[in-house]
Order: sequence, then C-alpha cells, then structure tokens
Amino acid sequence: MEPTRIGIIGLGIMGKQYARVFSEHPLSKVVAVCAKVPEQVEEARQRYGAAGYLEHREMLERDDLDAVVVATPDAHHFALARDVLESGRHVMVEKPLTTVTAEADELNRIARRKKLKIQVAFNHRWLSCYQQTKKSIAAGEIGVPLMGYARKNDTIYVATKHITWAGDTTSAWFLSSHDIDLICWWLESEPVEAHAWGRKEVLVKMGIPTYDVIQAQVKFASGAFVTFESGWIYPNTFPSTVDSLMQVIGTAGHVCLDRKRESIEISTEKKFSYPKGFLISDTFGRLRGAFPLCLEDFLLALRNDTEPHVTGIDGRRVTAALEAIHESLRTGSSVAVAPLPEAASA
Repeated sequence: MEPTRIGIIGLGIMGKQYARVFSEHPLSKVVAVCAKVPEQVEEARQRYGAAGYLEHREMLERDDLDAVVVATPDAHHFALARDVLESGRHVMVEKPLTTVTAEADELNRIARRKKLKIQVAFNHRWLSCYQQTKKSIAAGEIGVPLMGYARKNDTIYVATKHITWAGDTTSAWFLSSHDIDLICWWLESEPVEAHAWGRKEVLVKMGIPTYDVIQAQVKFASGAFVTFESGWIYPNTFPSTVDSLMQVIGTAGHVCLDRKRESIEISTEKKFSYPKGFLISDTFGRLRGAFPLCLEDFLLALRNDTEPHVTGIDGRRVTAALEAIHESLRTGSSVAVAPLPEAASA
C-alpha cells in the first residue's frame, strides 16, 4: 500500500516535530510544507524533499495530498482546518481544535458532510499512565468520581522565550486544554458549567498581555467537579519546564499522577533537572513516545477507515469548556458550557 501523503501547515516548534515524525514513518510521506517564514520552508524542503509554500491555499491545489496537519498558533486553527476539509483532505489539528465553539461546530459539520476525519493532537492520551487511569476509572476501581484537580504550571521561559505568541493566548488554552481533554475522557461526562479566576501581574509588565495564572472550576453532568490550574510564571530555576499533576478522587479510592519527574532526575555542576522524555524522545535516531504514537494512530485511522482516538467532537468539548472559562474570567460569573449540537451528539 502506498504511504499516506502528508502536508504540513506551520513549521514552528510543533510543526517541525510533525514533519520529522511523518517523514520517518514507513506509512507516510511528507510531500508539502507551508509556513509564513521562508527560511523555515526552505529548511524543511531541503531536509524532507517536500515542496514548499508560503500560502496554504496554493499548497491545497496539489493533487497528491491525502491529509494535512495544522500546526500553527491557536487562533489560526479554524480557518486553516476549514480550508483543508473543504479541499477534501483529512486533517490533524494541534490542540486546541479552535478557540471558538461555533468554529469547532463548523469544522465538524464540514467533516460530516464530506465524510472526512478530524484528529485533534491531544497526545497525552497515548501516555501509559493516563491509559491506566482511564482503565482504572472505567472499571470502577475508585468508585464514582467525585472531584478532581489538574495542574500545569510552566516556567516563565515558555511565555517569554519558548513561544512568541503568548500574548495572543492564555495558559489555560496552552496548558489546561490537555488536562480538560483527559478529564472528559476519564469521566465520560460532559462539562456543563465553569467559574474561573485569573491574575495579570508579571507578564503584562514585560509587554505580554496575558494572564500569569488561571484557576477554573468545571462542573460535569455526572455531578463531579474539577479544578484546572495553569500558569507560566514559575522561575526558571524550577528543575522542570512544567510542573504537572492530576488527581481524581472517587467514592472508593483515588488516582494521582505526578509527571514532574518522569522517572529521572539529573544533577550536574550547573543545574538540577527533571528531563522530559515520555511524550517525545530521540531514540536510536527516531522520535519515539506518546506524540509519535498519536501521529501513527492517525495514519492507521485513515488506512483502516476507523474513527480517530481523539475526534473533532472531543476537540469541540474542550473548546466549549475553555470558552466558558474565559467568559467567566471576563464577567466574574459562572458560565454554562455550550452543549453539543444535536447532530453531533447523535
């Protein structure tokens, strides 16, 4: 069987990872790349032998594309994914799917109409510890889930150096989106209401107009409620780029996942660190881990004509919860989460 022909829009931090993983996989071939920065396009073109474009619509005029990755900053996902679907290609979208619920609904309508697949890259689902949590909760081992807590706090390096567009998003969109997806998946329950609080003190003084920290409580249809905490002002002396912890408490037990260390700590004369490797690691010359597995399963869903493990509906669920969280930040009130449209829920 011929390899799946992949196009990639966006060649920043994540786009480069997509390009490498898909180019190394025997089931896929990167045939085209697109970005606004000519140097990024030229580098990818030379490395992967792919055609390069500065305009995505021009790339979509090709005949040899089966699926396209959208790996741009959050606010640009909708228009690009819409154009990909309308061109008749399957799409994989970096998280979050969109930043507006109505836009997520539109993408799902197009996908249904054209019988195409959407996979959202919530790659944490492929981590073995989160898989075990899913199985444990589904088996009733901790009883009925009552309450949860999810924390992802980055060092200030991320908001000031790692990405250039922190002022156009928030820590909740960037970090809590992963945790909201996991909680929805584990609980198998719809988010119905959100109330959030946030502070702007540090980053705005540095010319980055976004929240330093956000805490939001989300209530689910099952009656469970979960606190989602995110921020990106930890000092750079913190030994890990991200401080990540998740917990679910049930009527007969609990699950707690602390991913800060990932089983390794290293001290040198220069620093103490908790290196990250579970999501992605260069192993024997290839990228391995949960992120490459997420991409591989997208290829398998296309080849076997099966439902992706993280669908456009899953992505829409996270967007709706986050939109309610940010409306609560704006108004100071509790906000209802927009329910799934009847066609989507069916």
